[in-house]
Amino acid sequence: MGRRHRPFFRINAVESKTPRDGVILEKLGHYDPLEKDPAKQIVLNTDRIKFWLDQGAVPSDTVAQMLAKVGIKDKQYTEKQKRRERAREIARKEGKPFTKAEKLATQKAPEEEK
Repeated sequence: MGRRHRPFFRINAVESKTPRDGVILEKLGHYDPLEKDPAKQIVLNTDRIKFWLDQGAVPSDTVAQMLAKVGIKDKQYTEKQKRRERAREIARKEGKPFTKAEKLATQKAPEEEK
């Protein structure tokens, strides 16, 4: 939604097999990143979101982060965060870069020594 230089995002319940612009099951809220008031930036219908999560709906990573900020826990998101943290610890023990920024920093370090 929105227009150029004015993003606006709807949070919807959608069947996973429908196309991107297909039929939505229910509008659950919206996100306006340019809104100055943080209370108006994310507007969610928490009762219906909890209903859909209980029915087995899986939010995208971005929506799961928004829900976590509001206080709604999602099982899949918390498990994914635990796996990511465990992988980060393993990479740190082996001395390997985990993120793209760490990888770029390790590549630039040998170039600066030259």
